[in-house]
Amino acid sequence: MRIIIKWLAMAASILAAAYVIPGVAVDGLKTALILAVVLGLINLVIKPILILVTLPVNILTLGLFTFVINALLILLASSIVKGFEVDGFLTALLFGVVLSIFNFVLIKIVDPKD
Repeated sequence: MRIIIKWLAMAASILAAAYVIPGVAVDGLKTALILAVVLGLINLVIKPILILVTLPVNILTLGLFTFVINALLILLASSIVKGFEVDGFLTALLFGVVLSIFNFVLIKIVDPKD
């Protein structure tokens, strides 16, 4: 049940972030739900590998390079999911930050134990 709540919260966060940020377009709820699954899988499989490979750069930038990795993964997701468009790298970077904030707040509201 918790995983469904987190999935729906992520989809709602995607829709809210796309509404707030110009340059990001999500066709609808179905696209947001698919994008939530795709981003979850990308963050589960690809992100740890990229973090490990770029560890020296990440250490030198005190972890700020993780934002770059997140933006690249969002651009990857935009090329996979039809109906999700991101204008460029800086838009993807901003979308990643806003999405993380929205998702954090929404999860804390919906499931305070987490």
